Amino acid sequence: MKLEFKKYLSDIEFSIGLIEDFVNGLSFSDYQEDLKTKSAVERQLGIIGEAVNNCKRHGNLELNNTQEIIAFRNRLIHAYNSLEDEIIWAIVNRHLPKLKEEINGLLHSG
Repeated sequence: MKLEFKKYLSDIEFSIGLIEDFVNGLSFSDYQEDLKTKSAVERQLGIIGEAVNNCKRHGNLELNNTQEIIAFRNRLIHAYNSLEDEIIWAIVNRHLPKLKEEINGLLHSG
C-alpha cells in the first residue's frame, strides 16, 4: 500500500475516533444543544470525506458508499445550511461504525 494512501486511511481512522470521543455518552438532544460538539463532529466528517476523495483519486479504494461519503462532504462544505442534526446523528451512529470496520480492514491487512 502506498504511503500516501495509508496516510489518508489513517486520517479517516483518527477522525472516526475523535467523533466517537466527542459523542460518547451523549443523547441526541445533548448533541443538538452542544454547538461545540456539533461543530467538531461536522469538521471531522468533512475531513473523512476529503480523505475518502483523496484515496479514490490516488488509489483503488474499495469502500462501500464512497460516492455517498464524498457527496456528503460536498454538501457539508457547500450547502452547510441545509444539513439537519438528524442526518448527522444517523451518520455518526449507523454509518461510521461500518466505515471504521472497513478502514481497519484496509489498514491492517497485509
